[in-house]
Amino acid sequence: MDLRTPDPEASGWMSESDLEVIRRRMPILYVEAIPVRVDDAGVVEHIGLLLRANSDGMITRTFVSGRVRYGETVRGALMRHLEKDLGAMAFPQVPISLSPFTVAEFSPLPMTDLYDERQHAVALEYIVPVSGECAPRQDALEVTWVTPEEAKDPDLLEELEGGRGKILRTALGHLGAW
Repeated sequence: MDLRTPDPEASGWMSESDLEVIRRRMPILYVEAIPVRVDDAGVVEHIGLLLRANSDGMITRTFVSGRVRYGETVRGALMRHLEKDLGAMAFPQVPISLSPFTVAEFSPLPMTDLYDERQHAVALEYIVPVSGECAPRQDALEVTWVTPEEAKDPDLLEELEGGRGKILRTALGHLGAW
């Protein structure tokens, strides 16, 4: 395995086999974003959830999510993944302060609410208003917009992969909507 400094512009800076080895040895840092639509007073009217097929071919709901690359800022990673998952015309409004509303720790062992069989991952969780047109790209099939009230539905919360229903409940509480 070659761990020299990667080219930060290269999209696949680590081979899948190298990434697999690293995932088994140390936590990986992620950013996750829950896109929202807000009214003129800044009140959240809709929450965006991505629909995608997971590695097993199951259709699940999730958030905008991805790894932070070596040498990349958290803000840069957040913007890259928002554009990757929502399209270039989503016009996200990344917060001035990059303090997440929560930090989520995913375990490779199914002993916690947050589970990722591939790895031990730590995700900085953000709520990001978007004002433009969202056109999912890459592996996202669609963006479903739900009201904060609809987001409380236990069936919807269960559809979120890896226990992310718990994170969405936390986000709703952070927004004063739970």
